[in-house]
Amino acid sequence: MLNTETPAPQHASLDQYPTAELVNVLVDDQYKAVDAVRAAAPRIAAAVTAAQPRMERGGRLVYVGAGTSGRLGVLDSVELYPTFSWPHDRAVALLAGGTDAMFVAVEGAEDDVDQGAADIRNANVGPDDVVLALAASGATPYVLGALRAARAAGALTIGFANNPEAPVAGEAEIGVTLDTGPEAISGSTRLKAGTSQKIALNTFSSALMVRLNKVYGNLMVDLKATNAKLVRRAIRLTSFATGADEEAARAVLAQCDFHVKVAIVALSKNIPVEQARALLESARGSVRAALAG
Repeated sequence: MLNTETPAPQHASLDQYPTAELVNVLVDDQYKAVDAVRAAAPRIAAAVTAAQPRMERGGRLVYVGAGTSGRLGVLDSVELYPTFSWPHDRAVALLAGGTDAMFVAVEGAEDDVDQGAADIRNANVGPDDVVLALAASGATPYVLGALRAARAAGALTIGFANNPEAPVAGEAEIGVTLDTGPEAISGSTRLKAGTSQKIALNTFSSALMVRLNKVYGNLMVDLKATNAKLVRRAIRLTSFATGADEEAARAVLAQCDFHVKVAIVALSKNIPVEQARALLESARGSVRAALAG
């Protein structure tokens, strides 16, 4: 039996726990998700290093999964645009059962190995793309079909699984095993197995975006100010990075479509926004390098 499916013997009477104890058990079990990701950190770092040159050549991140794993892939993919201005068409999420499966379980979709391969081909996956294959069991047929097709297309494949020696991790170029063990509620991999995948994906994509110069210091300087909250955040970030007051920060941001990177360079070097934009372009988007230039 897979670790993720094995009943946890210490919680055989879970349904009889007082509510306070029940909640504490479910919360405490999540610590194992952090431990699992920490143990896999060297593999995640290797994945970031391997993915970076492909992204610099214009490649895409392609997330593939079913059920909870697939939905976590969708979540990571859609958050890259507002957080890091990562283009929508360079973060593709393939979910077993299609878009409808985001909201309603599509029975049997995860068992279709051929559909997984077809979805990769239909997405025109190629050598500069990075395919993130996600499966708690590590053996989901849809994901394996996609993984094999991605490898055949020359893409970098990174497999995330929650069981040791799982095919999804073993057949990927870089396997990331998140060994979370049995769940407090037997087999419910939406619990700590899912949490570990969320942490691992957050870590991978955030580290990759740092390497791609989307962060200055620890400031999120390449966000898209798509709503009032993010406009306020852009002003605060610009003000914090430059020492300018918020009125001055807003004025310069208004000249560059609220692009924080450009505003920081323009204010810091006291130059027009177009010159700041050109400096950033020559510095491959690095605020630090643009300020030194």
